[in-house]
Order: sequence, then structure tokens, then C-alpha cells
Amino acid sequence: MPKSSLRDLYVDELRDLYNAETQLVKALPKMAKASGNEQLREAFQEHLRQTSEHVSRLEQIFEQLGEKASGKKCLGMEGLVKEGSETMKEDYSEEVKDAAIIGAAQRVEHYEMAGYGTARAFAELLGEDEHVALLEQTLKEEKEADEKLTQLARQINPQAAEVQGRVSEGSSEGRSTAKARKAA
Repeated sequence: MPKSSLRDLYVDELRDLYNAETQLVKALPKMAKASGNEQLREAFQEHLRQTSEHVSRLEQIFEQLGEKASGKKCLGMEGLVKEGSETMKEDYSEEVKDAAIIGAAQRVEHYEMAGYGTARAFAELLGEDEHVALLEQTLKEEKEADEKLTQLARQINPQAAEVQGRVSEGSSEGRSTAKARKAA
């Protein structure tokens, strides 16, 4: 039977978000472990606690709708998590790896913000005021997590750039020394 109502689309969107959040519950501890910066590690641990609450809120909405939470795999989040995993395996210096992990995490946050914004808009149109409040709370937390990552990036990314500067200086000194030896 074809899905033809906004409610059907809303439920599909919620299932997608639910699967995305459950994927993150598994991915966030790995991101925390891979982080070299203590503040970044703590931010991922805090967001893991929030993500568990996001799952609970979605389960509450499904219960109110009389729907099962499962049934849809979020391929977008699967791809973002896979990219993040590949980033964590790269042979970067600690500071550069942290900068890369922040970038991967912010892509995840933006994806979630888009999904929650869409679901909230559908809930508004369907007159699901309690759902709107729950989805808005989660959307607010996703935005706060993104802002926290931005603040950490402002601290960590310059450290990553300093690593590059030290490497570049070392390389140019090495070239100068080699030129001097060759000239002698």
C-alpha cells in the first residue's frame, strides 16, 4: 500500500532519525576515545548522554503515535559515521586528528539539525504540539553541540596549524642545510 500522507512521511522521518541516533550511540564513544584533547573527549561523552535522551524522546513520540521505532536504516548517517571512522584511522598528528574529528562531528550535527528541523515542521503541520516541543528540545541540543564543537575548533585548529608550521620550518631548514652543504 503506497504511503500517501504527511503522517506517513513524518513517521518515516522519525524512523530515520531514530536509526541515526542509535548509530551515534555506538559511534560517539569511539570518537571520544580517538580524541587527544580532553575537552573534546568530554564534549563527545556529554553528547553521548544527550543522544541517549534523544533516543528516549523519539521512543516517546513513537509510543504516542502507536508506531514502532524501527524499520528504517539511515543511510546518510551510516555514510557520515563511516567517513568519521576513516578519519580516525588516518595517521595524523594528535592536533590535526582532533581538527579532523571535529569536522566529521560537525557534519553529523548539521545532518541531525536538518532532520530534526524537518520533523518538527511536519509535527507542527500535523498539530502534534507535544511532539513539536520534544523535537524542538532535541534540535536546540544539537545546535548547542555544534556550537561547542565550533568553540573547540577555534582552540584546536590553530594548534593543528602550528604543527604544520613546525613541520614546514623543519623542512625549509633541512633544505637550507642541504643547499649549504652542496655549495661547500
